[in-house]
Amino acid sequence: MSVTQPSATDTALRRSIAATLLPGFVGTTLPAWLEERLRNGLGGVCVFGQNVESVAQLRELTDAIYAANPDAIVAIDEEGGDVTRLYYETGSPFPGNAVLGRLGDDDYTESVARRVGEELHAAGVNLDFAPDVDINSNADNPVIGVRSFGSLPAVVAEQGAAWTRGLQSAGVAVCAKHFPGHGDTAADSHLELPVVDLTLEELRERELEPFRAVIAAGARTVMTSHILLPHLDADLPATFSRTIVEGLLRGELGFGGVVVTDALDMHGASGERGIPEAAVLALAAGCDLLCIGTENTDAQLAQIEDAVVAAVAEGRVAVSRVEEAAGRVLALAATGRSVASAHDAAPERADRSEPSDRSEPSGAGDLRPADVRRALEAFDISAHARDWLRAHHGRYSVVRVDTVANIAIGEAPWGPFAEVAAGEDTPSAFAANPLVVFTEGDHPDLVLAAQSPVLVVGKDNHRHAFARAAIDRLRAERDSVLVVDMGWPSDDRRYADIATFGASRLVGRALIELLDGEPAADGLGAGRTP
Repeated sequence: MSVTQPSATDTALRRSIAATLLPGFVGTTLPAWLEERLRNGLGGVCVFGQNVESVAQLRELTDAIYAANPDAIVAIDEEGGDVTRLYYETGSPFPGNAVLGRLGDDDYTESVARRVGEELHAAGVNLDFAPDVDINSNADNPVIGVRSFGSLPAVVAEQGAAWTRGLQSAGVAVCAKHFPGHGDTAADSHLELPVVDLTLEELRERELEPFRAVIAAGARTVMTSHILLPHLDADLPATFSRTIVEGLLRGELGFGGVVVTDALDMHGASGERGIPEAAVLALAAGCDLLCIGTENTDAQLAQIEDAVVAAVAEGRVAVSRVEEAAGRVLALAATGRSVASAHDAAPERADRSEPSDRSEPSGAGDLRPADVRRALEAFDISAHARDWLRAHHGRYSVVRVDTVANIAIGEAPWGPFAEVAAGEDTPSAFAANPLVVFTEGDHPDLVLAAQSPVLVVGKDNHRHAFARAAIDRLRAERDSVLVVDMGWPSDDRRYADIATFGASRLVGRALIELLDGEPAADGLGAGRTP
């Protein structure tokens, strides 16, 4: 019995398909099946928090990836704030986008992004799924929030461009997301398909401005979103819409780099059709690099390749489209190697951050005092909060409101609790105070166990009914309650006496210093409207 050998054409097609795939995997070392696929031309690997134990371990992992395929893309979600993979176990030492947007200092934003890029480059990462240049115009947005630089197009555009310049100066490619804009949604595309009811003209006036800015700044990749824009394409979400990818992004905005999909295992992409069909539709629409998901397997990738081969045979996807996508991915890897080599060969550059930073810690994960001070400048502190801080300096009960983290952020430690857990050396009155942890499903009487005065610390307080109810009850039954929101607060600030616009470990340190320090000075919390 003879065995039919694949033709040279079929082998070439499958290699081109493989070059467009970017899976995740389980574990902290490179699995044998993934190593074999990399040797056979797999486009690359996406690293998630569960794959990272330390920077040294990550470097060993990326070295193994490049040994199997020198042309591999190694991507990561490191936004430098609430969304962190390098610091998934401890919380990020960087401020995050909303803080940077409120500060409005392009040079500072560029320096922060450069430092993020330096750390990624040292770990062997060549593509960062950042910056998030969505305009968070909806305070009820469950998935963007403080990942955004702000609610004003001009702010997001200028800060996104600064982040792009900074990160790419360190030899790491940016991936601006989530085209054409995920900020005006009240749904999470990880869990459902959001609908954005904006016309093309409205998009041009608002959502597209930051993407124009980052493209002009040299962004090498752009990530599509799994959202439906019925005024542009009534049937297919952006990732699968040729009108949006080829017509709007490439045609109108003139983007010539790599188009990356958001993860295809998200419900907004594959919930109704499965990942293999989602991959087919994304390639047909003009996407080049397909982010598959977090815990993929060899069998899943085989199914995707088979689906694309079948789609080519049926005429749904042209061979030339697959080859074009593969060519762009390989060109991105080659550009990355060239830029990284030039970066490594360049003379040591002076640190272009604030002069006061130069004598401060610069190791991976260290908190810089100058960064803590800048984060504190971005806080929005009400008159009630200032009075409370003066009256109850260092002495209070803490109610921590724990909500379900969105999938993009995951379960990384957050806020002042991350800083306390990290074992910081400086004594903290905050850490010495009694703590009550309150979650959805707990009996409301639990919060009343906290003795007055009470400090409530949560994220996006106004979006969670159980949090609102607990805060309302505390305020009704206690004379002295201070509410801190470390997410994106409602416009009326009803549940945010202090709004920090981020919950990274760095921002948590800034909050501790505000609580432990002298009564709040009137100059604090002067950040602009982001």
